[in-house]
Amino acid sequence: MTQHLPKPAGSLLLIGGVDQHIRRAKELGAHLILIQHPDKINPYQVQAADVLLVLDYTDYAQTQPIAAAAMRVWDVTTILSLTEGGLETAARLNAEFGHDGTSVETIRRMRDKWQMRQYLAANDFRTVAAQLATDRDSLLRFGASAGYPFIVKPTATTAGFGLMKVSGPADVGPVWDRICELTGTRTDRGSTLFTVEQFLMEGYIDGPEYSVEALSFHGQHVIVAITEKLVDEDHFAELGHALPARLEAQTESDIRATVTGLLDLLQVRDGPTHTELRVGPDGPVIIETHNRIGGGTIADLVEEAYGIDLTTYGLAWPMGLIAPLREAPVPTGGTCTRFIVRPSGVVSLVEGRQDVAAHPNLISSELTVEVGDPVRPLADNWDRLGYVAVRDVDTASAITLCEKLVNQTLEVRTRPRAELLLRPAPEVAAEAPHRPELAASTVRTHSVPHESERFTVEARR
Repeated sequence: MTQHLPKPAGSLLLIGGVDQHIRRAKELGAHLILIQHPDKINPYQVQAADVLLVLDYTDYAQTQPIAAAAMRVWDVTTILSLTEGGLETAARLNAEFGHDGTSVETIRRMRDKWQMRQYLAANDFRTVAAQLATDRDSLLRFGASAGYPFIVKPTATTAGFGLMKVSGPADVGPVWDRICELTGTRTDRGSTLFTVEQFLMEGYIDGPEYSVEALSFHGQHVIVAITEKLVDEDHFAELGHALPARLEAQTESDIRATVTGLLDLLQVRDGPTHTELRVGPDGPVIIETHNRIGGGTIADLVEEAYGIDLTTYGLAWPMGLIAPLREAPVPTGGTCTRFIVRPSGVVSLVEGRQDVAAHPNLISSELTVEVGDPVRPLADNWDRLGYVAVRDVDTASAITLCEKLVNQTLEVRTRPRAELLLRPAPEVAAEAPHRPELAASTVRTHSVPHESERFTVEARR
């Protein structure tokens, strides 16, 4: 479904990214100049990049002179980023050196949740009440005016980190204590590139949640896919994705119009976007949006269901290697991901790996724990323990299959740490006394055959 164009001269300066971004850039024939954060570099990236520059790319004062030198030495013709922490830096470099790309102002509005809420309200775009949390009393005042429950979250982090639900006045004290604890710190798991600076209070949107994957070409937006999301309503961690979303025609039309209107309002020009929303009593309401590809295997689900490789478009379009997508693609099947979560404790059993790994409908799967590993209480997306992703003839069939593999074919058991005090294993004995209150739990989940401590399987047709 893609039309590839001749490779241009010049180099690609890529700001950050994961292995998939780098692999795809090389497959496209790019001469790759990679600026990577020292916390994110790995052996594959060292080998794959034509030029590797290791520095904190979230610090523009540090990055600008290095990028300027790279542009002179290696004839850089394209600057871009597909990762959250690198988006603003790439936009600033494009603006400074006269390259095309989404503006710095647009990216800041998309990344800063408070700026976005203010901008939507100022332009009469459907939104929710929002204010910055400044002290304990500001939480009480917001609850009194906007109603309970409401949401508190950092203005610029990812993966649900620090997101809290305030169900009533009794929650205000603990939530304010947590705000004070996190403010000024960096995200402590997953992506550690973000500093928590401010917290936003915003009205709770009561309704099902979706994400919208889109591609923009010179300001023309194509909605590629709408993903239905399974969300934990206590902590808002994402527990699953499935697409195409099962929607009534009018609801789908409203979602598409809302997201297209949002991208126009924000003046998004080019590249992938990932927009999260809920359909409330009055229709779709934006949660947040990002000018990058959605995480949590969404890109893989889209490719399997629609034949559209979002990463290829995200890289190839700014390099002039691909023609624009002219219309929304038609799905050829359904896809689903379910994430592995369980009550906290210590993993005592993992079984059933071979059967799931051999399933012909498997897209990919990952388990990040082994027997003896501690399991944190679920607070955000970083606390998920892995996933299983599958394809099938339609969305409902994909969901049924995915949940069967997670809940029946594979099994992971956890033992409470209190129980381990009686029979402590060496690897968990030091931790056991700290969580005596935890109860025993058994959760069926998904792993794959492993050759080392951590293993990921991808199965492609």
